[in-house]
Amino acid sequence: MDEKKGMSSTRAKNKYNAGAYDRLYPYVPKGKKAVYEDAARASGMSLNEFITAALEEKIKRDEKKDPQ
Repeated sequence: MDEKKGMSSTRAKNKYNAGAYDRLYPYVPKGKKAVYEDAARASGMSLNEFITAALEEKIKRDEKKDPQ
């Protein structure tokens, strides 16, 4: 019974995530993932949070350099 509940819960989470988030599939050179994971951990973030924060920082920096 617990197994069915777990599968149902997973389906519900997957359904929510599919509607609430877009997925990115970045490919990085071998060995870089571990470097990024270590940097994220050192910052107290998940890898996803770290990547998202890095992207937002880059966008803000570029907007300051070239405001449109």
